[in-house]
Amino acid sequence: MTQGGPRPLDGIRVLALEQMQALPYATQLLARLGADVVKIEPPSGDSGRGSLPAMTDPDGRRVGATFLRNNLGKRSVCVDLKNPRGRELVLELAPRFDVVAENSKAGAMARLGLGHPDIAAVHPAGIYVSVSGFGNSVPTPYGGWPAFAPIVEAMSGIYELKRTGDRPPTVAPVGALGDIGAALFATIGILAALRHRDATGRGQYVDIAMLDSVIAMTDIVTNFWSMGLRGGQTGPLIMHGFRAQDGWFVLQVAREQHFTRLADLVGRPEWKDDPRLATRQGWVDELETLLRPAIEGWAADLTKLEACDLLGRAGIAAGPCLSDAEVVADPHVQARNMLVELPRTDGVEQPVLVPGSPVRMSEAPPAAETRPPWLGEHTDAVLAAELGLTGAALSELRTGKVIF
Repeated sequence: MTQGGPRPLDGIRVLALEQMQALPYATQLLARLGADVVKIEPPSGDSGRGSLPAMTDPDGRRVGATFLRNNLGKRSVCVDLKNPRGRELVLELAPRFDVVAENSKAGAMARLGLGHPDIAAVHPAGIYVSVSGFGNSVPTPYGGWPAFAPIVEAMSGIYELKRTGDRPPTVAPVGALGDIGAALFATIGILAALRHRDATGRGQYVDIAMLDSVIAMTDIVTNFWSMGLRGGQTGPLIMHGFRAQDGWFVLQVAREQHFTRLADLVGRPEWKDDPRLATRQGWVDELETLLRPAIEGWAADLTKLEACDLLGRAGIAAGPCLSDAEVVADPHVQARNMLVELPRTDGVEQPVLVPGSPVRMSEAPPAAETRPPWLGEHTDAVLAAELGLTGAALSELRTGKVIF
């Protein structure tokens, strides 16, 4: 990626007490937009470092995939927050940052003396962000529950909506939707709070619940229920997968003019006058008897990409079902620099691939990506620069097992 000029968040500083993905994805996005993100990690490291698959760092410690794909462009400071002096270090650092963010279980930071009131007492203009499974600001029966992405995804209703018969639900069908959804809403909240502070000079508390975020993203569950659909029903439309010569493609037809174009394209102009297909519900009712045989017959001698290209040229939305290897090699993905290569440090030739930033801005070209930090890599440099600690003071803190 090219080295860009000034970026939108240059000068914004984030102190992140974070782990796994729900908050780290948000702060990585902020870092890609120019923010200086300092990550506070416990002696054992962000729990995402322990995920699998993994590689090893230059010191032979495991660095898991969850950590690798969520921590580009950050600095790592290793502090024991359970040590009173470690807590004091964070309170001393906080006023030097615009945003203090955490994604522990609800109430955990308050018990450590690092909740919003504690930070606000030393930094009234600071923006404090919490990301948790069920939120911190409103009582909820689930407040004490731990949460990962599939937990809140299940509770959003989307798994049950898509489950069929007596089959178990398909868990995590699109990766960590619960994490990345919460991260995106946290990012929006942070940007809005920064704008509010520009106007008022005041900081505030931004509280993000993962379940709230997924309910917002799976909006059809509750919206369709309120409009009379039950048992996983969705609006009557063609939104299904069809087989081509080399695999599957997905086709969506939800308007009459698109159905007319489909009929002509696949050589079935008589569909336009067939009373069985005169309504959208008719399309669904006759999907397996009339539509699928004709569509798959038309696509039988076409690759999935060729079929989608012809459909697209006719103004009909369709996309091929790509395998993991096909996504990596896809020309769109390559043209948009949507995969960042992280060279491995354990002798494996294949670099780790991390999704790039999907945000493109005409006045802020993307800067070069920097690798995720090793555990505690920047502890001494950050504490010396921010708090003026001497080498002797840092050695004393390390001997006392406050920093690592």
